[in-house]
Amino acid sequence: MARADAPLPQKLLTVVPVIVGPTGIGKSQLAFDLALRLDGEIVVADSRQVYQRPDIATNKPSPEQRSRIRYHMIDFVDPATSFNAAEYVDGARAAIEDITSRGKLPVVEGGTMLYVDALCDGFTLTGIPPNPALRDELQRLGLDALRGRLLALDPDPGVDLKNPVRMIRAVEILEAAGPPLRALRTRTPPPWQALRIGLTAGLAMIDRRLEERSRLQVDRGLVAETQSALDSGVADNAAVLTGIGYADALRHLRGELTREELPMAMAQSNRRYARRQLRWWRRDARVRWFEIEPDPLPGILTYVRDST
Repeated sequence: MARADAPLPQKLLTVVPVIVGPTGIGKSQLAFDLALRLDGEIVVADSRQVYQRPDIATNKPSPEQRSRIRYHMIDFVDPATSFNAAEYVDGARAAIEDITSRGKLPVVEGGTMLYVDALCDGFTLTGIPPNPALRDELQRLGLDALRGRLLALDPDPGVDLKNPVRMIRAVEILEAAGPPLRALRTRTPPPWQALRIGLTAGLAMIDRRLEERSRLQVDRGLVAETQSALDSGVADNAAVLTGIGYADALRHLRGELTREELPMAMAQSNRRYARRQLRWWRRDARVRWFEIEPDPLPGILTYVRDST
């Protein structure tokens, strides 16, 4: 019988473990442990960890972890620039191909729902969730302004340019995934099977973990890191600074939150996001869920072997 921590044989590398679940649940640690046991490398699926430098609230792996396991799709985008889901899929698929070509196991881990689904299933228009704030903004535009907004994103979107409903949805998709819109209509699943593994716990436990993490991030210097990003030329509306933690730190720097209120505001934002993630992945019957207590690693190792 094969040892539970033995590397997977080459023929099994058509199955890729994909670790999902709410923020703060322990996905990063599980991915690290799994990659360590199965001679793997980690492909991160996180829309904030792609950016260089801001580290604390993006929850990037520790230097010790990165010295032992190779990570992909992390720390390579200038924080002053933008990055979209289409670019992520291209890079992540190339990383998985590179990892498997060297006989190692890719382990995908991350909490950005759109990135995970786009990578594992290929793009579909229905897979990109509504953006109520953006819709409200677009609905206030006149037809000509709305058309101009759409054509600036994609000169050939292939939608009725007299239909505001279709144009609003097109802008919504393009803002999330990037152009061209026509390419997003074709589902292009990857040449490997995603083995979706979900980590979960009771809501009270999740909330406690998020509160503790928020306090630790503030204590580690979140405000100073945010100020440093601003001083280096990163705009306060850049994608990396609109994420949970940095957006709250900006409110503190503007005098809208006290130092004592900051971690509480972060925890509240994280709780809302965690519940959104749970709702998103709970609707996917392909996810096999594991409780974080007791230690889920032995059962997950067995599940990966039995599924390949």
